Amino acid sequence: MRIIGGKYRGKKLVSPDTNLVRPTSDRAREALFNIIRSRLGNDLSVLMLMDVFAGSGAFGLEALSQGFGEVLLVDIDCRPLQKNVALFPQEKDKINVLTADARKLGKAPKQYDVLFMDAPYLKGLTEQALQQAAAQRWLKTGALCFIEVEKNEDCLLPEGFSMVEERRYGLAKVIIAEFVS
Repeated sequence: MRIIGGKYRGKKLVSPDTNLVRPTSDRAREALFNIIRSRLGNDLSVLMLMDVFAGSGAFGLEALSQGFGEVLLVDIDCRPLQKNVALFPQEKDKINVLTADARKLGKAPKQYDVLFMDAPYLKGLTEQALQQAAAQRWLKTGALCFIEVEKNEDCLLPEGFSMVEERRYGLAKVIIAEFVS
């Protein structure tokens, strides 16, 4: 597992020592960052990304490498991602880690421009976590949302989210949506 682009391109990350963490493929990450740039422009330094069910932290750390101004990594068990966060000591002011159940987030201290959510497949957690992020105001109006689910998994977007498009990458389906309220 490695960073695929930006300032830290090629930097190796610690692979999780558990099969409970399933990092997003390099191919999918590359494609999603191309979409981010096409929709939000090349200057990502003013944007903040929220990575929910962060697992190894690979997506959020990729965002940091690609130029995001700040990233928030949220997971109920942050031990796997802490090893990777430690590899970026010079970026510690831009990385925030929140140990929390994504279905029970409290009120947001700030709002995010981009959401990446990759819940464990086929467990029904995605919709609950999206509802919580919306209800507790974690997302700015117009936030671009990338929701990864298993390719055959149904995911009904809760109120406040508008479908933009859907992409498939191997065993994954990524729903791209906008937070509209």
